[in-house]
Amino acid sequence: MKTKTPLFVAGSLILAMIALGPAHAADAAQAEALLKANKCTKCHDVTKTKSGPAFKKVAEKYKGKADAEAGLVKFLSTGPTIKNDDGSEDKHKVIKAKDDAETKNLVQWILSQ
Repeated sequence: MKTKTPLFVAGSLILAMIALGPAHAADAAQAEALLKANKCTKCHDVTKTKSGPAFKKVAEKYKGKADAEAGLVKFLSTGPTIKNDDGSEDKHKVIKAKDDAETKNLVQWILSQ
């Protein structure tokens, strides 16, 4: 009986971790709907660089940075001036979301690419 208890506990923990998934998992459908509503795909794509960087490239740039999520939320909420590949400058469009949680979900989705 004593040898079965640790195996049972370990098995239970593994199943719980699989069921819960990552704590920062984004709601992909909600993120993609927000991208579509704000016409983000006009300038961005998941894998291809358009006039704006691919979301995978953005995720790589911020990988491992502790302030990545907060920085991208601020970027999408404030509409800073951006420099295009051709050297010209534009104001980045401010994401119109119903609340901060929706913007945060979008950022988490981008960072998960």
